[in-house]
Amino acid sequence: MKLATAPIRPLISLGVGLAMGATALMGAPGAAAAAPPEGAYWHTRSLMTLTHPWRFGSRSDPYALVQRRVSESWQAPDGRAWFGFRELGTLPKSAADRKAWQRDGSPSKWSESIDGKTVKLSATPAKGSIGPVRDQNQFFLAGQNLTYDEVQRLPADPGILKDWLRRAGQVGRVPSASLDGWVVGTLPELLHALPVTKEVRTAAYQALLTMPGVRADGVAKDTLGRSGAAVLVDRTFKGGKSSARTRLIVDTGRMVLLSRDQKALNDGKQVPGKDASETLVEVGWTNTPPAVPALP
Repeated sequence: MKLATAPIRPLISLGVGLAMGATALMGAPGAAAAAPPEGAYWHTRSLMTLTHPWRFGSRSDPYALVQRRVSESWQAPDGRAWFGFRELGTLPKSAADRKAWQRDGSPSKWSESIDGKTVKLSATPAKGSIGPVRDQNQFFLAGQNLTYDEVQRLPADPGILKDWLRRAGQVGRVPSASLDGWVVGTLPELLHALPVTKEVRTAAYQALLTMPGVRADGVAKDTLGRSGAAVLVDRTFKGGKSSARTRLIVDTGRMVLLSRDQKALNDGKQVPGKDASETLVEVGWTNTPPAVPALP
């Protein structure tokens, strides 16, 4: 089996010595001691649904398909990481698409789109895979390679946290005009991807609500029926003609991300085949060792 490989990352001095140098570098209050891990692995399990960009069936009676996937990650306090992945099977997107699919003979496999594009899609779930992430021995955030101790000591103040991320972006040569968008894209990662303290997750959530293009959108439920605070993130591109909208649902009790839905817009209209939905089924510490993701 081909193992996952950690991306090549430059060693950036901003992350080095964060545990004892955060106060001097970022103006963040130093922590007395890092909280010990509450399990053997920081673990996330997510279900994702993506609309396939191409259409199927016939030109006179086309239908859209969605691909469903489950992925899991495990990271030990010493930085070692594992990644599991499994295709859950492809299905018609909507009730109307299902009717068109039935008129197409209800196929369970697809090898070609209407436009002749070669694909390899199946309605049957795959066996899945699991493996270590090669060359992974630290946690990764905002271009920084951090130890567990450094992750635990990230700033727990919204303003200081934003400043830390902006400076990390500057060290990583993110263009000044793109820094706000980069920070907006990074803050939600603190709500699920790393074993930061709840205080840091709270700061990340509060900081996110102060960023340009971000607004609270009441209370909502995710695909599993869990309630949380909805947050809308709007970004524009190419002079405002193209835009992207992300809708987050956050459990503000645990301060973890429950779901993330994304869609692309062109002149205010949704672009077909450019939407995705992710549900974070599990986020937190576990003692269960890495294994091939189970079917939902």
